[in-house]
Amino acid sequence: MKLQTIACAVAIATGGFFFTHAINEAIAATETTAVTKQAIVPSQEQALVSRQLATLVDRQHYLNQRLDAKTSARILDFYLDSLDPDHSLFLASEVESYKRKYGSNLGAALKAGDLSGPYAIHAQYRDRLTQFYTYMLDELKKPQNLKQANVYIETDREKAPYFANEAAQRQHWNKMLVSQLINLTISKEEELAKQKALKANPELANGQDLTSSEDLTPVQTLTKRYMRQLERISRVKSDDVLDKTLNAMTLTYDPHSNYFPPVDAMELNRQTTLQLEGIGVSIRPERGNEDYTKIETIVEGGPASKSGQVKSGDRIIGVAQDGEKMVDVIGWPSNEIVGLIRGKRGTKVTIRLLGSGASMSQARNVTITRDVIQEEDAGVRSRTVNVTRDGQQYTFGVIEIPSFYLNYRARRAGTEYRSVSEDTNNALKTLAAKNISGIIIDLRNNPGGSLEEVARMLGQVIKSGPVVQIRDGNGNVSVFEDDDNGAQTYAGPLAVMVNLASASASEIYSAAIQDYERGIVIGSTTTGKGTAQVQLDNLAHGQATLTQRKFYRVTGGSTQNKGVIPDVKLVDIYNEEFGERKAKNALEWDTIPTAPFKREGSIAPYVKRLDELSQARVKVDPQFNYLEQRKDISKKTEDQKRVVLDIDQRKAELLALEKQTLDSENKRRQIAGQKPYANWESYQASMEALVEARAKMKANQRPALPEEEAFVTESANVLLDYAKLQKGTAK
Repeated sequence: MKLQTIACAVAIATGGFFFTHAINEAIAATETTAVTKQAIVPSQEQALVSRQLATLVDRQHYLNQRLDAKTSARILDFYLDSLDPDHSLFLASEVESYKRKYGSNLGAALKAGDLSGPYAIHAQYRDRLTQFYTYMLDELKKPQNLKQANVYIETDREKAPYFANEAAQRQHWNKMLVSQLINLTISKEEELAKQKALKANPELANGQDLTSSEDLTPVQTLTKRYMRQLERISRVKSDDVLDKTLNAMTLTYDPHSNYFPPVDAMELNRQTTLQLEGIGVSIRPERGNEDYTKIETIVEGGPASKSGQVKSGDRIIGVAQDGEKMVDVIGWPSNEIVGLIRGKRGTKVTIRLLGSGASMSQARNVTITRDVIQEEDAGVRSRTVNVTRDGQQYTFGVIEIPSFYLNYRARRAGTEYRSVSEDTNNALKTLAAKNISGIIIDLRNNPGGSLEEVARMLGQVIKSGPVVQIRDGNGNVSVFEDDDNGAQTYAGPLAVMVNLASASASEIYSAAIQDYERGIVIGSTTTGKGTAQVQLDNLAHGQATLTQRKFYRVTGGSTQNKGVIPDVKLVDIYNEEFGERKAKNALEWDTIPTAPFKREGSIAPYVKRLDELSQARVKVDPQFNYLEQRKDISKKTEDQKRVVLDIDQRKAELLALEKQTLDSENKRRQIAGQKPYANWESYQASMEALVEARAKMKANQRPALPEEEAFVTESANVLLDYAKLQKGTAK
């Protein structure tokens, strides 16, 4: 089979789903001997996928970077960092030994399907983690000094050297323990204060159960946590090791070439198609007792709903595949339980449920046949928003697009499928019929998706022309065009909202709108993911994405790294460490020649004035002031690279931040005519009640938070400014 056949399993998918490999690294075993006896070895399929993927990155990645000795050394570095990001587990001598043994030949070994090196390192990693947690549990039995003035622990050790010896390593571990105990002690005190506030003022709970079910001391909490981590080592699978290994290899090329083991591949497919194969429930850890995972919501018409035996609030304590033994999942993380419950359509799964407040003797088994669940709430949503100015009300349409989804498999099979372009086109028609003053396309937090869908959606709002240029690793440039013969669903005033979490396909869409001057781009600079991946869905084991092309705007500049800079800038609510510009090994920004196109609007002459008018409003808007203040407070915390091991000093620092946060919240409440919170505890209780209430709602029933809606309202005002500037009536 030609490699190209494998690579083109799916036509260009812009990817960018920022899909995180959901399986947390299992941590350690109950006993050291258990780790050494539990040998984890790769299967034939895993060895084969190593050969496949290594050959593909070597020959078909955009960079044309060979899998040579230099690349091998980088793979090893990335692999070690993925296991030990804080450089606190492996010793310097061990790392040097790994580099001598594997550094120059790891790439060649992976191409040969030889996974022995990474698997051996992972075995030592599990042993070291066992030592770590065993040591920490022993130290917890001893009194710990939480008042060490002028003693600090470094919180950012990503670039720190590995420890030279065990003594230095143990000293750091001791500091970690003290720091964690300080955090838990402060949290315990704040929880008690919050419960006291709730008892004195029950309406703060807003009908939600905010009681704490566990009454453990900080030492007991940490002991339980470490024991849970020790137990998890027994669940480490070969796929977990393979995941770390192959993603270290792909990261050596770029952040968006990724490997997905079978369980994670299912999640990737779900995100791109808005479908999953499961039983139709959402789960999350039980409040106050993270050992239990409870069923939060049940999808109407899904298998669990049809069974009539599953109730919201039930705790999942066991899962069994059809014909297999029941697995006790008490203490398991929710994502691992999800991995057990999901599976192929038509297969059966048995879940052991324990009703809220029931005893273990009342647990029941429910067998359910998995089916395809269509996630209706995850698609395009549309609504209207009103803005009043000079005594006149204006109505604007809002279309929220969560991703550029397309069910490729259903389309190939000739069955009915859902696509974002069709959903958006229907929304445009519906809104246009309501005599609106303009439409706002909300691409905030949209991670990307199908390039085909981007082109179709741009064709709905522009007449015709190129929408994006694509260059492959050999320098060949192709142009993706709107080829609908000039058809245009909506030709009225348009704005596009973006933020730092708008990526990939979102950036292609907003860049084209900006370059054609078809609409106004509003928000904050986007992620900067300007690369295209193919989805490799016929590998021997799992799936992968491989970067093979790079996107360029019709004006010639890449969206890679720089992102799309909005015409009208609003506060960026995200940590500046987020995004392509801070990603490891991100490809660089560059340019190619402009593609011939004809602008369809005249936005540029008005941008400066539009920004000035917006900033004047934002400056006095309580929601934007609140967000700016919260961002400043958050940045102070993020900038801290070390923390003191003195609980009194830590409390004083925390109280100062809490006071700033509370003052900021109360200021906006007073402006809105709401009663301010009396203290931090009341604020925390109210916020927690709000989170609990919103978690129980379906996505399409969840009202927008005022600070989120402020962006929508301001975008509408910008569109209104634009209309008035064009008419010469703006002030």
